[in-house]
Amino acid sequence: MEQELSEKRADELKIVKQLDLEEYVGRLRELFARRKPLYMEGDRGLHYRFVKALESVAFKAPPKVGKLDDLWMRLSKQGVPGLKEIFEAVKIVRYFLYLKSLKIEGEVGEWLDSIEIPDEIAAIEAMFDESGKLLESVDERLASLNSALKQNKEAIRQTLTRLLGSAKLAPYLVDRQVHYINDEEALLLRGGFNHVLKGTIIGRTTAGFFYVLPEAVDKLKEKESGIAGRLEELYYEIAKKTGTVMAGWVKFFRFLDRAFDRFDHYQARVEMARMEDLVFMLPDSSDSIILKDFVHPALSHPKPVSIDFDKPVLMITGVNAGGKTMLLKSILTSAWLAKHLLPMRCDRHRSRIGSFRRIEAIIEDPQSVKNDISTFAGRMRQFSRLFGQNGVLVGVDEIELGTDSDEAASLFKVMIEELIKRRIKIVVTTHHKRLAAMMAGDERVELAAALYDEKNRVPTYTFLQGIIGKSYAFETAERYGVPKNIVKLAKVEYGEDKERLNELIERSSTLERDLRRKRDELERKIEELERQKEHYRELNDSMESELRAKKRELEKIYQEAVKQAREALKLKDERSIHRQLSRAHKSVQRAKIESPKRLERFEVGDRVKYRKNKGVIISLKAEEATIDVDGIKLRVPIGELKRSGNPPPAAAKVKSTVSLERSRAAAGVKLDLHGLRAEEALERLDRFLSDALLAGFDEVLVYHGIGTGKLAHAVRTFLKEHPSVISFHDAPQHMGGFGATVVEL
Repeated sequence: MEQELSEKRADELKIVKQLDLEEYVGRLRELFARRKPLYMEGDRGLHYRFVKALESVAFKAPPKVGKLDDLWMRLSKQGVPGLKEIFEAVKIVRYFLYLKSLKIEGEVGEWLDSIEIPDEIAAIEAMFDESGKLLESVDERLASLNSALKQNKEAIRQTLTRLLGSAKLAPYLVDRQVHYINDEEALLLRGGFNHVLKGTIIGRTTAGFFYVLPEAVDKLKEKESGIAGRLEELYYEIAKKTGTVMAGWVKFFRFLDRAFDRFDHYQARVEMARMEDLVFMLPDSSDSIILKDFVHPALSHPKPVSIDFDKPVLMITGVNAGGKTMLLKSILTSAWLAKHLLPMRCDRHRSRIGSFRRIEAIIEDPQSVKNDISTFAGRMRQFSRLFGQNGVLVGVDEIELGTDSDEAASLFKVMIEELIKRRIKIVVTTHHKRLAAMMAGDERVELAAALYDEKNRVPTYTFLQGIIGKSYAFETAERYGVPKNIVKLAKVEYGEDKERLNELIERSSTLERDLRRKRDELERKIEELERQKEHYRELNDSMESELRAKKRELEKIYQEAVKQAREALKLKDERSIHRQLSRAHKSVQRAKIESPKRLERFEVGDRVKYRKNKGVIISLKAEEATIDVDGIKLRVPIGELKRSGNPPPAAAKVKSTVSLERSRAAAGVKLDLHGLRAEEALERLDRFLSDALLAGFDEVLVYHGIGTGKLAHAVRTFLKEHPSVISFHDAPQHMGGFGATVVEL
């Protein structure tokens, strides 16, 4: 078991170093209550649910606790633990009592509720204060001995103070301080002090002075030693008694210790995610890795990585120093973080990470003088281990490293094909195009190229899938200071045919980028059309709903008229009967309902007319448009817009309308505009005046308040332009005064 844990620990340290995660892991380990491996045993799905649940819970971090395996073993053998060891166990018990007091809901709360702390263990927890000292209430002898010890220390202090102030001793004092020599209180005296003070010399200075322990203090120290001895005996007695109780619950303590480690895993991850704004990814059952905006933890100014690694093999080519190795490390890092349920930075809604039994990184040069092994031989040894495994994610940097690239290409092509059959997923970087070209036709292989900015002659640290990238070795050499004439000669030596091949590769890369850019642009336009389609579908649904509401309103008016007529019949009032029946008949005749028609289609930029105002549409929503009228922005219903200077589209959409005469009962003679914005107030005022006119009112009252005067000014400006307003004036004092306006229609 210990050997297995040691191997896991070694593998963990190795992969952490290879993927540049030392600093990240170091920050995480600081949050643990005690050191432990990062991997969590058990159901990863359950762990994920606990972590996600704890993200929304406020709780304090657990105390730092030492390893207690030796304590449990000693208790199981009836050994006597020390009080410090007992307090380490108490800290765990105390933390779980705290967690249970939070009353956390859901699975986490149920788990905590299932951990019941026995009364005997709770009693042990209550024996200590926050610093780990035994409370004097545990044993009455503690109070007595502590009091005696305190009094003795005070007696020592007073004795030393008296001696320092003694007139007889003054000529012999070098200074008036108490010196501690080997934990003993002493005075620094000149020679001849023995005539006035009895004591023991416990040290000398280079100047010939003496450190003296006064006899009176020495006796008090002996007394203190006796009190301390009796305290130690009492501590041992309490520890033995407490250990006997704990031994009966040693299995529970072991269980609680494991539960503490489990929660420690959770809280450290949650705290790190909170501090660094990270997210958790739960690996699914596939072997796909789809990353959107992933950031490697080691990068300080990162450019997020997005890659679709769905096929068995991903082969990364392209410009030197363009980020190929970091892309490889990012892919492996994302899988490793997800495997250990560690937080990362990515778009978790659009990313997906599969499950892998192991994650292998073949990155560093395996050459070793000590083992007499070459670079290529070391690579072969690393690859040979993979043939006996399955379900492994492997990253290989510079795959042809250490041997002839043409020979290596053929060899690695065959090996990769065999590893694919063994369900091993491989991501490879290479500067050589032969291997990539040989495998480009395999449907199981995904190509990706690191891109180069030809204009600025620098890598972009971005990647394009589906192509083989040019290495730009000559351009990189120039960028890092190699003389241009040397680079020119190298190009000649390289050969025109190969350079033309590079140009074709780059041209293919450029065409692919242009194609993808156009495809993305087309997809954006399609999305915009789909949004507009949905927008007008919502508008039509809204108008149909409005039509049904108007129908119900008409039916209500008709039923009300019939009801009034029936009531008149009951009273046998012949004139009322004819009047009410006539009114009901006229209401039905005047209420025309047109069949639903599709709304006219407007777009941003169309010139429109709203009542007497002309403007341009600057934004559209489901039932509302914002128009710019001479620099003033108005939010208006789309159904009330008319075109002004724009020809209607081929399939014009006509607004559904309902013509309705409202009765006096539906209208009112007062309108309160307090607290409204000017635009909303004018819309409400317009509808109010229309209702009042239909109802036959000659005079109405509008409350707008005084305030800053803006609303009152807007109301009166509107009334001046309204064709049906004869006049208006301030209301009488008892009806609102300057805060209201009487309108004559």
